[in-house]
Amino acid sequence: MYTESEVLDYVNEEGVKFVRLAFFDLSGQQKNISIMADQLPRAFKEGINFDASSVKDFETPEKSDLFLHPEASTLSVLPWRPNTGKVVRMFCDIKYPDGTPYKKDCRYLLKSAVQKAKKTCGIELEFGTEFEFYLFKLDSFGEPTKIPFDRAGYMDIAPLDRGENVRREICFTLEQMGITPEASHHEEGPGQNEIDFHYASPLEAADNASTFKWIVRTKANSSGLHASFNPKPLEDLPGSGLHINISCQQKEKMPNIIAGILHRIEEITYFLNPTEDSYKRLGEGKAPHFVCWGNENRSAVIRVPAAKSENRLELISPDPGCNPYIAITLLIHAAIEGIQNNMQPPEPATQNLFNPEIAKAVKYNSLPVSLEKAKALAEKSDFVKGILG
Repeated sequence: MYTESEVLDYVNEEGVKFVRLAFFDLSGQQKNISIMADQLPRAFKEGINFDASSVKDFETPEKSDLFLHPEASTLSVLPWRPNTGKVVRMFCDIKYPDGTPYKKDCRYLLKSAVQKAKKTCGIELEFGTEFEFYLFKLDSFGEPTKIPFDRAGYMDIAPLDRGENVRREICFTLEQMGITPEASHHEEGPGQNEIDFHYASPLEAADNASTFKWIVRTKANSSGLHASFNPKPLEDLPGSGLHINISCQQKEKMPNIIAGILHRIEEITYFLNPTEDSYKRLGEGKAPHFVCWGNENRSAVIRVPAAKSENRLELISPDPGCNPYIAITLLIHAAIEGIQNNMQPPEPATQNLFNPEIAKAVKYNSLPVSLEKAKALAEKSDFVKGILG
């Protein structure tokens, strides 16, 4: 955990030449400004301004100045850049010219949710993510194709699994940047991979998720491949999910958290599944769409794993196209609501809801079936408006 003075010392002593100041738009796309190292003291003191009217859905041209204030504790060296003239990156708080937090800064929204959870409920939640993604070949012009890198299946090994070395490089790079991956393996689809992460604080988990997607794309590209986080890149083949694990030290509050998330899941699905392709994935063999929970039941939206040493739930419906900051923000607020109102979950689902005959007979609510319907539910939601505006 670096302080500002420690960062300045590190930059001077280690020959750092470029500092990338990173932030995110509302879709979760990482943006950055690269400054020379000698400008870092000014960045810490005053911030570095940028044109917010050029960032989609931020501001309009008549009042477009916003400032990036680097967060020293997020310092990370980019290990794939040359050692001579090192490049480092820090995440930034976005602020108005008067120094107040920018209302559309998704990291600020998440920080506020964390503070509210601690203040109103006395809880500190932790999050762990499980990312699925595809590796595709490039054509002769370096453009992505829809040809998977291999034809391996679930947890196959080399030589069937040709993604071993890419995943290895991704995991090494993550470790060099201070991020600890928990496990990696080939997934069910051809060219499909999964990498999972240890639990972390909400902000750290979202920062790690965003860094992870950047590293995956970077390492895939350097291997002559294209990494796709599209939730349904190939018709009739498994889609890619982003499973979000949530843990709480106060075990007695987990039922409230489950109930709170189930209560709001339909309204927030637009932010958990933000593309048209998201809804081609939901309801397929690996992506549940019934609003229910179950012990060990992977066909329910929320699964409580059979883990002896952990106290957690796993939300299975989100996909890797979402903005992790906004997704986790909304989930924390849903958890707060569940705890404050002492909500109780319904009886757990015990059947295989992927079975078409069983699915016809159950009476659970379903997640929205299209992006348009998900958006309409979000727009009508006072819960969402109260958090995101």
